[in-house]
Amino acid sequence: MDIQLHFVITNPNEIAEIYKELSKFPSLSKACIGPEVISQYGGKHCNIYTEWSQRDLERAEKVKFCRQYIMFYDEDSIVYTGPSGNCTELQGELLSKESPSGFLKAVLREHTNKKGEEKQFLEIWNKNSKEKSINLTALDKHGKVYEDDHFGCLVWSHSETHILYVAEKKRPKAESFFQAKPELSVNEEEDDSIKPEKQEKPVKVQSGLYYVDLTGGNCVQLTSQTNAVWSPRLSPDKCRIIYLESDAGGPHHQCSRLRMYDWYTKVTSTVVDIVTRPNENGFTGIYSSALAQSCWAMDSQRVIIDTCQRSRKDLLVINIANGSVMSLTSGSSSVAGSWTLLAIHQDLMVVTCSSPNCPPSLKVGFLPASGKEQGIIWVALDEAEPLPGIEWNILNFTPPCEQQNPKFPVMDFEGILLIPGEKKEDASHSLIVWPHGGPHSVFIAEWLLYPVTLCRLGFVVLLVNYRGSAGFGQDCIYSLPGNVGSQDVKDVQFSAEQVLKERFPDTSKAFVIGGSHGGFLASHLVGQYPEFYKAGVIRNPVTNIASMLGTTDIPDWCMVEAGFEYTAGQLPTPALLEAMLIKSPIIHTSQVKSPMLIMLGEKDKRVPPTQGLEFYRALKSRGVSVRLLWYPDNNHSLSKVDAEADGFMNIALWFVKHL
Repeated sequence: MDIQLHFVITNPNEIAEIYKELSKFPSLSKACIGPEVISQYGGKHCNIYTEWSQRDLERAEKVKFCRQYIMFYDEDSIVYTGPSGNCTELQGELLSKESPSGFLKAVLREHTNKKGEEKQFLEIWNKNSKEKSINLTALDKHGKVYEDDHFGCLVWSHSETHILYVAEKKRPKAESFFQAKPELSVNEEEDDSIKPEKQEKPVKVQSGLYYVDLTGGNCVQLTSQTNAVWSPRLSPDKCRIIYLESDAGGPHHQCSRLRMYDWYTKVTSTVVDIVTRPNENGFTGIYSSALAQSCWAMDSQRVIIDTCQRSRKDLLVINIANGSVMSLTSGSSSVAGSWTLLAIHQDLMVVTCSSPNCPPSLKVGFLPASGKEQGIIWVALDEAEPLPGIEWNILNFTPPCEQQNPKFPVMDFEGILLIPGEKKEDASHSLIVWPHGGPHSVFIAEWLLYPVTLCRLGFVVLLVNYRGSAGFGQDCIYSLPGNVGSQDVKDVQFSAEQVLKERFPDTSKAFVIGGSHGGFLASHLVGQYPEFYKAGVIRNPVTNIASMLGTTDIPDWCMVEAGFEYTAGQLPTPALLEAMLIKSPIIHTSQVKSPMLIMLGEKDKRVPPTQGLEFYRALKSRGVSVRLLWYPDNNHSLSKVDAEADGFMNIALWFVKHL
């Protein structure tokens, strides 16, 4: 009998220590550039305020902290940078924003009192102390203030006397039918006293851009409502508004247009259109979920965006006059695979960058004059070092002719491969295949905790950006709806077989893991290729599109990905449900042989946990080795610190057990 040696750390205590070590690296969430200060000798300097997020395993929560830096510069040349003071934890701070003058700061803070009641406060701070604290919960004017990336905002008026934010609409308090209630007079019982619950809507709904005059209360529609628009940003000269626009309906994450509204001519134009296929310069389109709050160059003629470009995330400078697009980072000597713009002020940019083997770094640089952008010089404020012993590269795959899509032919895809740098003699590699969720999202070459930690344990990790991923052109996205369960499954399997054949011929089998649509693919793979995978892990997986249709908060997703148009209020037909079922991994459960670990979030509304339970019961009844982990108070992402840590340990030990 042949005995294979595996260079994989298997001791649970060692695995836990490695996870502890790598989970401590913080990530950047925000940066603000302070006002320029000119000394009596003509020298210039400014302060840069940053906010970071870090996992605290002992407290089982993510903590936010701030750190400030000082930067001395001369015209467009950076002379000196360095930290200013120590890090400070931000307790309960949800949002913050400095006033235009820089003398005041607004903070939205959440506080839990001794009774366990959560309250939100709006605080106003000056340079020395807190000036005012407003209990928004006690005011009872609205519900919770939004603090997410899409709707969350704090915006000062130019007079610094008003602050704009977005909150839930106030809802009537629920009362028992069996408790005495005061009678309503005829005058009190108005038509709008009882409101229906907010109706279900697709994610990309028709929306428009509006101008609201706060003095007179007038509301003027600036754009049509035929598409979905978001992220409006006003130019420094107050003449133009740029914003992102995509088609309403269809796949949730599509290629976007960059549109511009001229404030004086009232004309709307397209600066960058949707890109169906990458152009001759390699530009694949815009896929940003939002523009940076400050993204304009000082000349009001250029805009800086960050967006995925195939399996990388680049900084791009766009000329609004001619629509030309130039990368600031693709030709960089840095090994970073992912760049994100945090802020730009007077052409000073603050960015963060990382790669699969290097935690996030903080850098600054002055945007050069138009036409000379590629000469930019980046200076590190906080530099992270690559982890020793981990290598990565981006692989390109071309599906065989029989797997090409006839409507969208000649289309390739990519994968990001993480490889342990050391290997004992005669030891066999163990490959983990990992397709992303979405399905129209993408793995970019950035710092990802789970993959890098698994690689540090000794596993080779392949992150697959199958056809349908964002960042490869709109045709790539449109090629997948109607072909889920087939095209994406074949792409992942083809990439896994190619990697084993060309790079690791000593390895005959692999592991598979995925979450959401990635779990859909992992479930398909162990059913369609039962002899190929040693074991699998699925996290909040889609296993039966037909049964998910009536229970998810995104029924449009089920319709679109199965290849049908979605109309709110339509009822499914037997033929439609049958088509959804045929595309689902649940129909292949009789062929599954691989031991499976299923991880479910109790509060998942996106992919309800009943999806995983269906798969669990189907496997259990057929005698397949299967284990179910249930995470209370966790939703679709399973990202609470304790669930994330417990999940990783169980994933690693599951793979170790089945080496």
